[in-house]
Amino acid sequence: MKRSTTAPAVPPATAAPAAPAVPSATAAPAAPAVPSATAAPAAPAVPSATAAPAAPAVPSATAAPAATAVPSATAAPIAPAVPPATAGATTPGCPAVPRPRADAVRNRERILAAAREVFVEFGPGAPFDEVARRAGIGNATLYRHFPDRDALVHHVVLYVMDGVASEAEATLAEEPDAFAALCRFTHAAADERIGALCPMLADDFDRDHPELVAAREALEAVIERLLATGQDAGLIRTDIGVGDLTLALSQLSRPLPGTGCLDADRFVHRHLQLFLDGLRAPARSVLPGAAATLEDLRRKTM
Repeated sequence: MKRSTTAPAVPPATAAPAAPAVPSATAAPAAPAVPSATAAPAAPAVPSATAAPAAPAVPSATAAPAATAVPSATAAPIAPAVPPATAGATTPGCPAVPRPRADAVRNRERILAAAREVFVEFGPGAPFDEVARRAGIGNATLYRHFPDRDALVHHVVLYVMDGVASEAEATLAEEPDAFAALCRFTHAAADERIGALCPMLADDFDRDHPELVAAREALEAVIERLLATGQDAGLIRTDIGVGDLTLALSQLSRPLPGTGCLDADRFVHRHLQLFLDGLRAPARSVLPGAAATLEDLRRKTM
């Protein structure tokens, strides 16, 4: 009777606590805790050394929020905000690049062409309002391209010199007859208003600006080639210089002062041709004085 009572009492009491107490419950937390070694993602973020000790205890929970909160929240606002907003506002930026640039080029050309005509008619002191009106733009657009009168005069002079030089280059390339080439260039230079340059070259004008010096030298060089080609071919008299041609062209194509001076435009090409016929070889008369050189012109005008 005593043995049967002892046998059932011992094993159940000891076995029940022993079974839960074995490290099966500890192994379960340890398994999730190991993937906190997967918290090695936190290692790329900043501290690999800290992540190693902290992994078993707490920082696995801390590192996860830190990684998610800091970089993603900061990077998202910065990337969209800076480049597109600035580039689109200041420059003719990404979406609308072609149209603003094309419009700006067209407006600039219209301003320079209109200013050239207004300066011929009224001089370089002509009102900006008149330039804007003839260009078909607003005053704000004019000032955006050329903030003051000096800038506008500077670029009109460049515009005229570049146009005349381009015409001379085209003439040399396309006209086989040297005298015909000189005639074509002279009439084209008159149409480009080369005579309007002289009043712009006032004492306060920055004629030594590198852009103007380069444009002037290019123009002088191509006129020298035109004249030398005709003289070498025996078609143009040899007792004249580039200064003679340039000065006569400027004087004959410059409108006379006074009301209605632009009406004289219809006579300019007639008078130029009379002048050009006087350049033919052989010379029919002896010219007084020496040929005018470019140095002579620079001393007085340039």
